[in-house]
Amino acid sequence: MNGVLLLRYGFSLLLACASIARAEVKVGDVFPALAPAGVVTLAGGELPDTGGKVVLVDFWASWCAPCKASFPAMARLHADYASRGLVVAAVSVDEKPAVAVAFVRKMAPPFGALHDREQKLVRQVVVPAMPTSYLVGRDGRVRFVHEGFHGEATDRELRKEIEALLAEKPQRP
Repeated sequence: MNGVLLLRYGFSLLLACASIARAEVKVGDVFPALAPAGVVTLAGGELPDTGGKVVLVDFWASWCAPCKASFPAMARLHADYASRGLVVAAVSVDEKPAVAVAFVRKMAPPFGALHDREQKLVRQVVVPAMPTSYLVGRDGRVRFVHEGFHGEATDRELRKEIEALLAEKPQRP
């Protein structure tokens, strides 16, 4: 009997430690910086400047049908809000960069298409599904999280949230 209790206790402790080590990024948390996580642009050049801006970080994969469906909506968000301070950063989690590059060539997004080449960021954030979008405020904190893409419903929600975040006064250092 003591052996069973000890085994249960040990297993519970293991699960608790695993969840602490891989705590997901959630609303209110500071979103991790892209460069230290090994994220690179798919087209070459510099990572987008996100400092003091509202940022929509979207995790996607070339094999994901909802991800493909979300790209035109993100392009419209970029067109409508980039001049007001929105940065769209679409981060591919594809293991092979060539697959992500081919997808981006086909979709031709007007926003930053990035690649998590070593899967560091996706592991750090603990992305729950494809696609998942994190809307980050000017202060660098996650304000909204969207799992999946549900067409116009997601687009409406994002627009409402982006409008609210862009209306907030930037904080002075």
